[in-house]
Amino acid sequence: MTAPPSPDAPPLGVRVPKRRGVEFSLLVGAVLLSVLGYAEVGLAHNGAVPPDAVRYGAGLGLLALVAHLAVRFRAPYADPLLLPIAVLLNGLGLVLIYRLDLETPHDRAAAPQLVWSTLGVALFIVVVLLLRDHRTLQGYAYVSVAAALALMILPIFFPAVNGARIWIRIGGLSFQPGEFAKILLAVFFAAYLAANRHALAYTGRRFRQLRFPTWRVLGPIVAIWVLSVGVLVLERDLGTSLLFFGLFVIMLYVATGRTGWIAIGLVLASAGAFLIGSVEPHVHSRVEDWLDPFASIRAGEGPGQLAQSLFSFAAGGMLGTGLGLGHSVLIGFATKSDFILATAGEELGLLGLTALFVLYALLVGRGFQAGLSLRDAFGRLLATGLASIVALQVFVIAGGVMGLIPLTGMAMPFLAQGGSSVVTNWMIVALLIRVSDSARAPLPEAAETDPVAPVREGVR
Repeated sequence: MTAPPSPDAPPLGVRVPKRRGVEFSLLVGAVLLSVLGYAEVGLAHNGAVPPDAVRYGAGLGLLALVAHLAVRFRAPYADPLLLPIAVLLNGLGLVLIYRLDLETPHDRAAAPQLVWSTLGVALFIVVVLLLRDHRTLQGYAYVSVAAALALMILPIFFPAVNGARIWIRIGGLSFQPGEFAKILLAVFFAAYLAANRHALAYTGRRFRQLRFPTWRVLGPIVAIWVLSVGVLVLERDLGTSLLFFGLFVIMLYVATGRTGWIAIGLVLASAGAFLIGSVEPHVHSRVEDWLDPFASIRAGEGPGQLAQSLFSFAAGGMLGTGLGLGHSVLIGFATKSDFILATAGEELGLLGLTALFVLYALLVGRGFQAGLSLRDAFGRLLATGLASIVALQVFVIAGGVMGLIPLTGMAMPFLAQGGSSVVTNWMIVALLIRVSDSARAPLPEAAETDPVAPVREGVR
Protein backbone atom coordinates (compact mmCIF):
# COMPACT_ATOMS: atom_id res chain seq x y z
CA MET A 1 0.00 0.00 0.00
CA THR A 2 1.41 3.36 -1.01
CA ALA A 3 1.69 5.81 1.85
CA PRO A 4 -0.88 8.64 1.49
CA PRO A 5 0.58 12.00 0.55
CA SER A 6 0.74 14.95 2.86
CA PRO A 7 -1.63 17.86 2.08
CA ASP A 8 1.20 20.06 0.82
CA ALA A 9 2.51 17.51 -1.73
CA PRO A 10 1.64 19.10 -5.10
CA PRO A 11 0.97 16.84 -8.09
CA LEU A 12 3.60 17.23 -10.77
CA GLY A 13 1.83 15.42 -13.59
CA VAL A 14 4.91 13.39 -14.45
CA ARG A 15 5.02 9.62 -14.64
CA VAL A 16 7.97 8.03 -12.85
CA PRO A 17 9.00 4.71 -14.38
CA LYS A 18 9.47 1.82 -12.00
CA ARG A 19 12.97 1.06 -13.34
CA ARG A 20 12.95 -2.54 -12.18
CA GLY A 21 14.41 -3.60 -15.52
CA VAL A 22 17.32 -1.21 -14.95
CA GLU A 23 17.79 -2.66 -11.49
CA PHE A 24 17.87 -6.21 -12.87
CA SER A 25 20.45 -5.29 -15.52
CA LEU A 26 22.66 -3.64 -12.91
CA LEU A 27 22.33 -6.69 -10.67
CA VAL A 28 23.53 -8.94 -13.50
CA GLY A 29 26.56 -6.68 -13.94
CA ALA A 30 27.25 -6.66 -10.18
CA VAL A 31 27.18 -10.47 -9.98
CA LEU A 32 29.38 -10.85 -13.08
CA LEU A 33 31.98 -8.41 -11.71
CA SER A 34 32.09 -10.32 -8.43
CA VAL A 35 32.48 -13.69 -10.19
CA LEU A 36 35.23 -12.29 -12.45
CA GLY A 37 37.05 -11.01 -9.36
CA TYR A 38 36.72 -14.42 -7.73
CA ALA A 39 38.13 -16.13 -10.82
CA GLU A 40 40.97 -13.59 -11.05
CA VAL A 41 42.06 -14.33 -7.49
CA GLY A 42 42.28 -18.04 -8.28
CA LEU A 43 44.22 -17.46 -11.49
CA ALA A 44 46.69 -15.13 -9.81
CA HIS A 45 47.25 -17.34 -6.80
CA ASN A 46 46.98 -20.89 -8.15
CA GLY A 47 47.09 -20.45 -11.92
CA ALA A 48 43.54 -21.83 -12.31
CA VAL A 49 39.96 -20.69 -11.87
CA PRO A 50 38.65 -21.80 -8.45
CA PRO A 51 36.63 -25.02 -8.84
CA ASP A 52 33.71 -23.52 -6.93
CA ALA A 53 33.55 -20.30 -8.98
CA VAL A 54 30.30 -21.39 -10.65
CA ARG A 55 28.77 -22.28 -7.31
CA TYR A 56 29.84 -18.92 -5.89
CA GLY A 57 28.32 -17.07 -8.85
CA ALA A 58 25.12 -19.10 -8.66
CA GLY A 59 24.77 -18.45 -4.94
CA LEU A 60 25.36 -14.73 -5.21
CA GLY A 61 23.10 -14.53 -8.27
CA LEU A 62 20.31 -16.38 -6.47
CA LEU A 63 20.50 -14.02 -3.50
CA ALA A 64 20.40 -11.02 -5.83
CA LEU A 65 17.46 -12.45 -7.80
CA VAL A 66 15.35 -13.19 -4.72
CA ALA A 67 16.04 -9.72 -3.32
CA HIS A 68 15.13 -8.19 -6.69
CA LEU A 69 11.84 -10.09 -6.81
CA ALA A 70 10.96 -8.88 -3.32
CA VAL A 71 11.60 -5.27 -4.38
CA ARG A 72 9.70 -5.74 -7.65
CA PHE A 73 6.70 -7.15 -5.79
CA ARG A 74 6.55 -4.86 -2.72
CA ALA A 75 8.53 -1.71 -3.58
CA PRO A 76 8.17 -1.28 -7.36
CA TYR A 77 9.05 2.44 -7.35
CA ALA A 78 12.19 2.09 -5.22
CA ASP A 79 15.48 3.60 -6.33
CA PRO A 80 17.02 1.15 -8.86
CA LEU A 81 20.60 1.81 -7.72
CA LEU A 82 20.40 0.85 -4.04
CA LEU A 83 20.13 -2.94 -4.38
CA PRO A 84 22.79 -3.37 -7.14
CA ILE A 85 25.31 -1.26 -5.18
CA ALA A 86 24.75 -3.38 -2.07
CA VAL A 87 25.14 -6.63 -4.05
CA LEU A 88 28.33 -5.41 -5.73
CA LEU A 89 29.93 -4.24 -2.47
CA ASN A 90 28.96 -7.47 -0.72
CA GLY A 91 30.27 -9.54 -3.64
CA LEU A 92 33.59 -7.67 -3.73
CA GLY A 93 33.90 -8.08 0.02
CA LEU A 94 33.53 -11.85 -0.35
CA VAL A 95 36.19 -11.82 -3.08
CA LEU A 96 38.67 -9.91 -0.92
CA ILE A 97 38.04 -12.14 2.10
CA TYR A 98 38.48 -15.27 -0.05
CA ARG A 99 41.71 -13.81 -1.43
CA LEU A 100 43.03 -13.32 2.13
CA ASP A 101 41.84 -16.80 3.13
CA LEU A 102 44.32 -18.23 0.63
CA GLU A 103 47.13 -16.69 2.71
CA THR A 104 45.66 -17.87 6.02
CA PRO A 105 44.48 -21.48 5.52
CA HIS A 106 44.17 -21.87 9.30
CA ASP A 107 41.64 -19.02 9.49
CA ARG A 108 38.96 -19.25 6.81
CA ALA A 109 36.37 -16.48 6.84
CA ALA A 110 34.78 -16.42 3.35
CA ALA A 111 32.34 -19.29 3.98
CA PRO A 112 30.99 -17.85 7.27
CA GLN A 113 30.77 -14.41 5.62
CA LEU A 114 28.65 -15.90 2.83
CA VAL A 115 26.34 -17.43 5.44
CA TRP A 116 25.99 -14.05 7.18
CA SER A 117 25.38 -12.39 3.80
CA THR A 118 22.59 -14.88 3.14
CA LEU A 119 21.06 -14.04 6.51
CA GLY A 120 21.38 -10.34 5.71
CA VAL A 121 19.57 -10.74 2.39
CA ALA A 122 16.88 -12.81 4.14
CA LEU A 123 16.29 -10.00 6.64
CA PHE A 124 16.34 -7.51 3.76
CA ILE A 125 13.52 -9.45 2.13
CA VAL A 126 11.58 -9.65 5.41
CA VAL A 127 11.79 -5.88 5.90
CA VAL A 128 10.77 -5.12 2.30
CA LEU A 129 7.84 -7.56 2.40
CA LEU A 130 6.46 -6.81 5.86
CA LEU A 131 7.14 -3.09 6.30
CA ARG A 132 4.55 -1.54 4.01
CA ASP A 133 4.91 2.04 5.28
CA HIS A 134 8.08 3.44 6.86
CA ARG A 135 5.97 5.68 9.12
CA THR A 136 4.86 2.60 11.05
CA LEU A 137 8.25 2.69 12.77
CA GLN A 138 7.48 6.11 14.24
CA GLY A 139 5.11 4.51 16.72
CA TYR A 140 7.91 2.32 18.10
CA ALA A 141 10.32 5.10 19.04
CA TYR A 142 10.62 4.33 22.75
CA VAL A 143 10.56 0.58 22.18
CA SER A 144 13.47 1.09 19.78
CA VAL A 145 15.56 3.11 22.21
CA ALA A 146 14.91 0.66 25.06
CA ALA A 147 15.99 -2.25 22.85
CA ALA A 148 19.06 -0.30 21.68
CA LEU A 149 20.22 0.41 25.24
CA ALA A 150 19.66 -3.22 26.25
CA LEU A 151 21.72 -4.43 23.28
CA MET A 152 24.56 -2.04 24.13
CA ILE A 153 24.63 -3.00 27.82
CA LEU A 154 24.60 -6.75 27.19
CA PRO A 155 28.29 -7.14 26.09
CA ILE A 156 29.46 -5.75 29.47
CA PHE A 157 28.71 -9.19 30.93
CA PHE A 158 30.91 -11.00 28.40
CA PRO A 159 34.75 -11.19 28.19
CA ALA A 160 36.63 -8.46 26.32
CA VAL A 161 38.00 -9.18 22.84
CA ASN A 162 41.09 -7.24 21.70
CA GLY A 163 40.60 -4.77 24.54
CA ALA A 164 36.91 -4.01 23.86
CA ARG A 165 33.70 -5.44 25.31
CA ILE A 166 31.56 -5.28 22.19
CA TRP A 167 31.03 -8.97 21.44
CA ILE A 168 28.60 -11.58 22.67
CA ARG A 169 29.91 -15.11 22.29
CA ILE A 170 27.62 -18.10 22.81
CA GLY A 171 29.24 -21.36 21.83
CA GLY A 172 30.70 -20.90 18.36
CA LEU A 173 28.42 -17.96 17.55
CA SER A 174 29.47 -14.36 18.10
CA PHE A 175 27.91 -11.03 17.14
CA GLN A 176 28.05 -7.32 17.99
CA PRO A 177 24.77 -6.01 19.46
CA GLY A 178 25.91 -2.42 18.86
CA GLU A 179 25.55 -2.95 15.12
CA PHE A 180 21.81 -3.46 15.52
CA ALA A 181 21.55 -0.68 18.12
CA LYS A 182 22.61 1.96 15.58
CA ILE A 183 19.50 1.30 13.45
CA LEU A 184 17.23 1.39 16.49
CA LEU A 185 18.77 4.66 17.67
CA ALA A 186 18.31 6.16 14.19
CA VAL A 187 14.60 5.27 14.39
CA PHE A 188 14.31 6.86 17.85
CA PHE A 189 16.20 10.03 16.90
CA ALA A 190 14.09 10.41 13.75
CA ALA A 191 10.79 9.93 15.60
CA TYR A 192 11.65 12.24 18.50
CA LEU A 193 13.13 15.00 16.36
CA ALA A 194 10.22 14.84 13.90
CA ALA A 195 7.74 15.28 16.75
CA ASN A 196 9.68 18.15 18.36
CA ARG A 197 11.42 19.84 15.43
CA HIS A 198 9.48 23.10 15.72
CA ALA A 199 10.17 23.40 19.45
CA LEU A 200 13.85 22.64 18.84
CA ALA A 201 14.15 25.23 16.08
CA TYR A 202 11.94 28.10 17.29
CA THR A 203 11.77 28.01 21.09
CA GLY A 204 14.29 28.59 23.84
CA ARG A 205 16.99 31.17 24.36
CA ARG A 206 19.04 32.63 21.53
CA PHE A 207 22.81 33.03 21.76
CA ARG A 208 24.25 34.77 18.70
CA GLN A 209 23.18 32.68 15.69
CA LEU A 210 22.11 29.62 17.69
CA ARG A 211 18.86 29.12 19.57
CA PHE A 212 19.10 26.70 22.50
CA PRO A 213 15.83 24.81 23.07
CA THR A 214 14.39 24.39 26.52
CA TRP A 215 15.73 21.47 28.54
CA ARG A 216 12.25 19.95 28.59
CA VAL A 217 12.47 19.44 24.84
CA LEU A 218 16.17 18.78 24.37
CA GLY A 219 16.75 16.92 27.65
CA PRO A 220 15.32 13.46 26.84
CA ILE A 221 17.23 13.00 23.60
CA VAL A 222 20.47 14.34 25.09
CA ALA A 223 20.06 11.99 28.05
CA ILE A 224 19.60 9.00 25.74
CA TRP A 225 22.64 10.01 23.70
CA VAL A 226 24.85 10.54 26.78
CA LEU A 227 23.78 7.18 28.22
CA SER A 228 24.48 5.43 24.91
CA VAL A 229 27.93 6.95 24.50
CA GLY A 230 28.74 6.39 28.17
CA VAL A 231 28.03 2.67 27.87
CA LEU A 232 30.15 2.44 24.73
CA VAL A 233 33.04 4.25 26.40
CA LEU A 234 32.91 1.76 29.29
CA GLU A 235 33.09 -1.02 26.72
CA ARG A 236 36.01 0.76 24.97
CA ASP A 237 34.02 0.79 21.74
CA LEU A 238 35.19 4.25 20.71
CA GLY A 239 34.39 3.78 17.03
CA THR A 240 30.69 3.24 17.66
CA SER A 241 30.73 6.08 20.21
CA LEU A 242 31.98 8.42 17.50
CA LEU A 243 29.38 7.06 15.09
CA PHE A 244 26.50 7.68 17.51
CA PHE A 245 27.74 11.16 18.30
CA GLY A 246 27.99 12.06 14.61
CA LEU A 247 24.56 10.58 13.94
CA PHE A 248 23.03 12.62 16.77
CA VAL A 249 24.58 15.91 15.58
CA ILE A 250 23.68 15.36 11.91
CA MET A 251 20.06 14.51 12.65
CA LEU A 252 19.75 17.44 15.07
CA TYR A 253 21.07 19.75 12.35
CA VAL A 254 18.68 18.35 9.73
CA ALA A 255 15.71 18.66 12.11
CA THR A 256 16.42 22.26 13.10
CA GLY A 257 18.33 23.69 10.12
CA ARG A 258 20.73 25.39 12.57
CA THR A 259 24.35 25.17 11.39
CA GLY A 260 25.52 26.10 14.88
CA TRP A 261 24.86 22.53 16.00
CA ILE A 262 27.55 21.33 13.60
CA ALA A 263 30.08 23.71 15.17
CA ILE A 264 29.10 22.67 18.69
CA GLY A 265 29.33 19.01 17.67
CA LEU A 266 32.84 19.43 16.28
CA VAL A 267 34.00 21.23 19.44
CA LEU A 268 32.50 18.58 21.74
CA ALA A 269 33.87 15.72 19.61
CA SER A 270 37.36 17.22 19.65
CA ALA A 271 37.24 17.80 23.41
CA GLY A 272 35.95 14.30 24.07
CA ALA A 273 38.53 12.70 21.78
CA PHE A 274 41.34 14.61 23.48
CA LEU A 275 40.12 13.65 26.97
CA ILE A 276 39.60 9.95 26.22
CA GLY A 277 42.80 9.75 24.19
CA SER A 278 44.74 11.16 27.15
CA VAL A 279 43.37 8.95 29.93
CA GLU A 280 42.42 5.66 28.25
CA PRO A 281 45.56 3.53 27.57
CA HIS A 282 43.99 1.50 24.75
CA VAL A 283 42.93 4.65 22.91
CA HIS A 284 46.13 6.52 23.80
CA SER A 285 48.24 3.84 22.11
CA ARG A 286 46.21 4.24 18.93
CA VAL A 287 46.68 7.99 19.03
CA GLU A 288 50.44 7.52 19.40
CA ASP A 289 50.48 5.10 16.43
CA TRP A 290 48.56 7.66 14.39
CA LEU A 291 50.93 10.50 15.28
CA ASP A 292 54.01 8.41 14.45
CA PRO A 293 53.16 5.14 12.64
CA PHE A 294 56.85 4.37 11.95
CA ALA A 295 58.08 4.72 15.55
CA SER A 296 58.18 0.94 16.06
CA ILE A 297 60.39 0.57 12.97
CA ARG A 298 62.91 3.06 14.29
CA ALA A 299 62.86 1.24 17.62
CA GLY A 300 63.79 -2.01 15.86
CA GLU A 301 60.43 -3.68 16.65
CA GLY A 302 59.21 -3.88 13.06
CA PRO A 303 56.22 -2.15 11.44
CA GLY A 304 52.89 -2.04 13.23
CA GLN A 305 49.50 -2.52 11.62
CA LEU A 306 49.08 1.10 10.56
CA ALA A 307 52.58 1.22 9.05
CA GLN A 308 51.93 -1.99 7.10
CA SER A 309 48.64 -0.51 5.89
CA LEU A 310 50.40 2.59 4.59
CA PHE A 311 53.00 0.38 2.88
CA SER A 312 50.15 -1.52 1.18
CA PHE A 313 48.60 1.65 -0.21
CA ALA A 314 52.00 2.83 -1.43
CA ALA A 315 52.71 -0.52 -3.12
CA GLY A 316 49.39 -0.40 -4.96
CA GLY A 317 50.15 2.83 -6.78
CA MET A 318 47.69 3.95 -9.43
CA LEU A 319 46.62 0.62 -10.95
CA GLY A 320 47.40 -1.86 -8.17
CA THR A 321 49.37 -5.08 -8.11
CA GLY A 322 46.39 -7.16 -9.26
CA LEU A 323 43.93 -9.25 -7.28
CA GLY A 324 45.76 -11.99 -5.41
CA LEU A 325 49.23 -10.50 -5.92
CA GLY A 326 49.57 -8.19 -2.93
CA HIS A 327 51.06 -8.66 0.53
CA SER A 328 48.53 -6.93 2.77
CA VAL A 329 48.24 -10.13 4.83
CA LEU A 330 51.40 -8.90 6.60
CA ILE A 331 49.17 -6.42 8.45
CA GLY A 332 48.17 -9.19 10.84
CA PHE A 333 45.02 -10.40 12.57
CA ALA A 334 42.81 -7.46 11.50
CA THR A 335 43.59 -7.70 7.80
CA LYS A 336 40.14 -9.11 6.97
CA SER A 337 38.24 -6.70 9.18
CA ASP A 338 39.63 -3.29 10.17
CA PHE A 339 42.26 -3.18 7.41
CA ILE A 340 40.56 -4.90 4.48
CA LEU A 341 40.57 -1.55 2.66
CA ALA A 342 44.37 -1.82 2.55
CA THR A 343 44.04 -4.99 0.46
CA ALA A 344 41.75 -3.15 -1.95
CA GLY A 345 44.20 -0.25 -2.12
CA GLU A 346 47.20 -2.46 -2.80
CA GLU A 347 45.67 -4.87 -5.30
CA LEU A 348 43.19 -2.56 -7.06
CA GLY A 349 45.26 0.61 -6.81
CA LEU A 350 44.08 4.18 -6.48
CA LEU A 351 41.63 3.75 -9.36
CA GLY A 352 39.99 0.71 -7.80
CA LEU A 353 39.87 2.36 -4.40
CA THR A 354 38.26 5.44 -5.94
CA ALA A 355 35.65 3.23 -7.61
CA LEU A 356 34.80 1.73 -4.21
CA PHE A 357 34.40 5.17 -2.67
CA VAL A 358 32.19 6.21 -5.60
CA LEU A 359 29.93 3.22 -4.89
CA TYR A 360 29.63 4.26 -1.25
CA ALA A 361 29.02 7.88 -2.29
CA LEU A 362 26.22 6.77 -4.62
CA LEU A 363 24.64 4.65 -1.88
CA VAL A 364 24.74 7.52 0.60
CA GLY A 365 23.67 10.12 -1.96
CA ARG A 366 20.65 8.12 -3.09
CA GLY A 367 19.68 7.65 0.55
CA PHE A 368 19.82 11.41 1.11
CA GLN A 369 17.87 11.98 -2.11
CA ALA A 370 15.12 9.61 -0.99
CA GLY A 371 14.80 11.50 2.28
CA LEU A 372 14.70 14.91 0.59
CA SER A 373 11.94 13.67 -1.71
CA LEU A 374 9.61 12.87 1.17
CA ARG A 375 7.13 15.30 2.72
CA ASP A 376 6.86 13.66 6.13
CA ALA A 377 9.52 14.74 8.62
CA PHE A 378 10.02 11.27 10.10
CA GLY A 379 10.82 9.67 6.76
CA ARG A 380 13.15 12.52 5.83
CA LEU A 381 15.06 12.22 9.11
CA LEU A 382 15.11 8.42 9.03
CA ALA A 383 16.58 8.28 5.52
CA THR A 384 19.12 10.95 6.42
CA GLY A 385 20.11 9.09 9.57
CA LEU A 386 20.49 5.72 7.85
CA ALA A 387 22.54 7.18 5.00
CA SER A 388 24.66 9.10 7.53
CA ILE A 389 25.47 5.86 9.37
CA VAL A 390 27.02 4.46 6.20
CA ALA A 391 28.83 7.73 5.41
CA LEU A 392 30.26 8.06 8.92
CA GLN A 393 31.45 4.45 8.97
CA VAL A 394 33.22 4.80 5.64
CA PHE A 395 34.87 8.07 6.71
CA VAL A 396 35.99 6.78 10.10
CA ILE A 397 37.32 3.47 8.77
CA ALA A 398 38.99 4.84 5.64
CA GLY A 399 40.49 7.71 7.63
CA GLY A 400 41.87 5.28 10.20
CA VAL A 401 43.58 2.85 7.82
CA MET A 402 44.98 5.71 5.73
CA GLY A 403 46.42 7.50 8.73
CA LEU A 404 44.14 10.54 8.55
CA ILE A 405 42.59 9.94 11.99
CA PRO A 406 43.31 7.44 14.80
CA LEU A 407 42.05 3.90 14.30
CA THR A 408 38.65 3.09 15.79
CA GLY A 409 38.15 -0.63 15.11
CA MET A 410 34.98 -0.62 12.99
CA ALA A 411 33.98 -2.71 9.96
CA MET A 412 33.84 -1.30 6.43
CA PRO A 413 30.18 -1.62 5.31
CA PHE A 414 29.62 -4.83 3.28
CA LEU A 415 33.35 -5.17 2.56
CA ALA A 416 34.94 -6.34 5.80
CA GLN A 417 34.62 -9.59 7.71
CA GLY A 418 31.86 -9.27 10.28
CA GLY A 419 28.52 -11.01 10.38
CA SER A 420 26.68 -8.45 12.49
CA SER A 421 27.91 -5.64 10.25
CA VAL A 422 26.83 -7.19 6.95
CA VAL A 423 23.40 -8.11 8.36
CA THR A 424 22.68 -4.62 9.68
CA ASN A 425 23.91 -3.00 6.46
CA TRP A 426 21.44 -5.09 4.48
CA MET A 427 18.70 -3.93 6.85
CA ILE A 428 19.74 -0.30 6.27
CA VAL A 429 19.47 -0.81 2.50
CA ALA A 430 16.03 -2.40 2.96
CA LEU A 431 14.78 0.62 4.92
CA LEU A 432 16.22 3.02 2.32
CA ILE A 433 14.44 1.06 -0.41
CA ARG A 434 11.16 1.33 1.49
CA VAL A 435 11.64 5.08 1.94
CA SER A 436 12.60 5.62 -1.72
CA ASP A 437 9.55 3.66 -2.84
CA SER A 438 7.30 5.96 -0.80
CA ALA A 439 9.09 8.99 -2.24
CA ARG A 440 8.63 7.98 -5.89
CA ALA A 441 5.25 6.21 -5.80
CA PRO A 442 2.27 7.77 -7.66
CA LEU A 443 -0.27 9.71 -5.63
CA PRO A 444 -3.30 7.42 -5.15
CA GLU A 445 -6.05 9.98 -5.61
CA ALA A 446 -4.44 11.44 -8.72
CA ALA A 447 -4.04 8.01 -10.27
CA GLU A 448 -7.81 7.49 -10.15
CA THR A 449 -8.58 10.54 -12.32
CA ASP A 450 -5.51 10.97 -14.50
CA PRO A 451 -3.99 8.19 -16.63
CA VAL A 452 -0.64 9.96 -16.29
CA ALA A 453 -0.40 9.62 -12.52
CA PRO A 454 1.12 12.58 -10.69
CA VAL A 455 4.01 11.68 -8.43
CA ARG A 456 5.88 13.01 -5.52
CA GLU A 457 8.89 15.09 -6.25
CA GLY A 458 11.72 12.57 -6.05
CA VAL A 459 14.47 10.56 -7.66
CA ARG A 460 14.04 10.29 -11.41
